Amino acid sequence: MTHLQKFKASSVLKWVSAVSAEKHLRSSKSHLFHTSRAFHPVKFPFWHGGRACLCTKPSLLYGCSTPASQTMSQNSRSARTQAQAALLDYLHCTRCFHFIDAEQMSMNSPTFLRKLLKHVENEQEIRQSMVKFLQYHPINEFEPFFESLGLKQSQVSQLLPHNLMFLCDNPLLVENVRTLCDYGIPRSYVGKMYMEEREIFGYGNGVLGSKLLAYEDVGLSKAGVVKLVATSPSLLIEDVKGEFVKVIEELKNLGIESDWITGQLSENNTYDWSRMLGVLHFFGEMGYSKEELGRLFISHPELLLDGSGNTAFSLIALLLKLGFARNEIITLFLQFPEVIIGDFIENMRQSLTFLIEIGMETEQIVKIVHSHLQVLGSCSLKRPNSVLAKLNVGKKRLCGIIKEDPNQLKNWVFGSKISPLPKPSRDPRLMQKTAFLMTLGFTEGSDEMKNALKLFRGSSLELQERFDCLVRAGLKPADVSNMIKAAPQVLNQSRDMLQKKIDFFVNSLGFPLESLLEFPRYMSYTIERVKLRLLMYEWLKDQEKVIPTLALSTILVCSEKVFALQYVNRHPKGPEVTEHQLAVSLTAFHGRDLQKLALKGQLHYSRFLAQQPC
Repeated sequence: MTHLQKFKASSVLKWVSAVSAEKHLRSSKSHLFHTSRAFHPVKFPFWHGGRACLCTKPSLLYGCSTPASQTMSQNSRSARTQAQAALLDYLHCTRCFHFIDAEQMSMNSPTFLRKLLKHVENEQEIRQSMVKFLQYHPINEFEPFFESLGLKQSQVSQLLPHNLMFLCDNPLLVENVRTLCDYGIPRSYVGKMYMEEREIFGYGNGVLGSKLLAYEDVGLSKAGVVKLVATSPSLLIEDVKGEFVKVIEELKNLGIESDWITGQLSENNTYDWSRMLGVLHFFGEMGYSKEELGRLFISHPELLLDGSGNTAFSLIALLLKLGFARNEIITLFLQFPEVIIGDFIENMRQSLTFLIEIGMETEQIVKIVHSHLQVLGSCSLKRPNSVLAKLNVGKKRLCGIIKEDPNQLKNWVFGSKISPLPKPSRDPRLMQKTAFLMTLGFTEGSDEMKNALKLFRGSSLELQERFDCLVRAGLKPADVSNMIKAAPQVLNQSRDMLQKKIDFFVNSLGFPLESLLEFPRYMSYTIERVKLRLLMYEWLKDQEKVIPTLALSTILVCSEKVFALQYVNRHPKGPEVTEHQLAVSLTAFHGRDLQKLALKGQLHYSRFLAQQPC
């Protein structure tokens, strides 16, 4: 049956719809497409078969069945090419679209073309049949338009206006899309922007262009503005001098160029510039210099951009829960490994889970976290059962290996080859460690040696370096041997920590170095604990509430609870006084300055000490 025979059978209502469509098309002379071509209205015969001009969302309401013979044509490259050419000709020549707009719509709307191909009956003359069909059946132009912007069909169907079908009826939409495309934003990003912030596409003439240029005025390149608005279209709605510009200004103060941040943006993410501004302020208040912060963010932009700073806050919260002090967190970020922060957090959690599943004691896990945090955050460990099977060891021995040298975790990451360990008696690391302990005076095979092997952590090389550090400080080797026999935990600390504690003991407290031999356990306490205990003791001496000649060991060895009961509470204002000057005392402590500092702080003594490791 021909089209003429079909259309003659149409109702009077369809004829009325056709006349309405003709009038509508005649009035479609729009400046939107900036074409110099004269508008050529479509002349619809009286048998027009549809209600196109009165339709709401559907774009093609002409129900022609698709013969089985058409399937091959509709799916072939030749059929698509001819359909594209027919749609281009219709949009450009009949509807007077600008050629670039018509080409984009015809070349980038495959789903819409497949719908059109269902109405083609002549397989041999697809283009001609399509042209003829389009001549008699005006389409909903919003459908190919939205699809050409990279939107999916499910999205397009939700966006089709209820009372419009011609793009000339929404000139601001087309004008603003053209403004974005002419500026250099890919059409696929324009569709994403439309889904997120439709308000942009209702701006009047020149408004959108002026907003784009305003971002160039703050120091961004054109390419930077393109990436910025494509990933954060909401910036085209906000005031140009909003949170983003404040972020740029903060980064400039750190020595970071304006375009740096746009180079880090990803079109797959969304960004909260207000939160990022808070991240910059937070890190600025932690005590970093501007140069340090600039290097930190350039080396690890994910601190600022991953979750708009939420991931960085998650890491800091996790470290605080694990007992890290503020200065330790500052140092960690300055020495942060070449690992994405999100991966660092995930690796940390996996490592903690690994240590828990092999039965390691909580206290030991905390010690390893504090001493080898970067190792835990840099390693993506295999499952414990896999490591145990490959090493051919039990959980107890595996715990011992990790306690001795946490760096061994690096050998059990995904992708590494794990070989079975030799029996304990032939373990080369154990043999080397035994040899080192024998040089200190331990007897091989004795109970004293067995206990020492359990107490001393680290490889023989690390233990030797720490031993040499104490000797270089001025102690005799024999004295160091006796010292670490009395307090084995002394040798479980890093060289840097040993040097700091010795320097504080000699230069700040004024004790002779040889005094360490009488009280080697001093090296087991944190500097903060020593400062705070002596600060409180000096104040109590001034109040004549304690014996003025107490030994340093007496002041330090008791627990926080016992110290508070036996000393702090001797004076009614003791707990109150301990709320003063503790913050200052951590950074400005020199011998007899204790008395001057005792009345100026803000932290609560017992609360602070409860957070300090012994």
